[in-house]
Amino acid sequence: MDKLSEDAKALLRRPLHGWATTVRPDGSLHNTVVWVDVDGDDVIINTAVGRAKEKHLKADPRMAVSVKDPDNDYHYLSVSGTARLETEGADAVIDRLAKKYLGADRYPFRQPGEKRVTVRLTPEKVIYSTGA
Repeated sequence: MDKLSEDAKALLRRPLHGWATTVRPDGSLHNTVVWVDVDGDDVIINTAVGRAKEKHLKADPRMAVSVKDPDNDYHYLSVSGTARLETEGADAVIDRLAKKYLGADRYPFRQPGEKRVTVRLTPEKVIYSTGA
């Protein structure tokens, strides 16, 4: 199992959009643009119950998340591993991400009755380039 370096964590802490890849039921890959952060040694994103990412991960928890520094095309991070879905504290996580990406105290796009879920990805494989 690989670990995130402090430099890789610093890249994840920046308000950079990432992309998450999950596996569809037919085995094909599904990519979506995501807000991303780091919590300890895990990469986290947030979605809503019932969305494609959540459905895919319930069936097959393999996942990859990547980010690229817009100031240096060769400074990037790709993390793959097995994801866990967590509903406890997920509203606080999406609000924290809204603060990071929008400067908003609360996530402004919440739908009535929507239940949030945090996706926690523990790195098994890390590809990191400093761009140097």
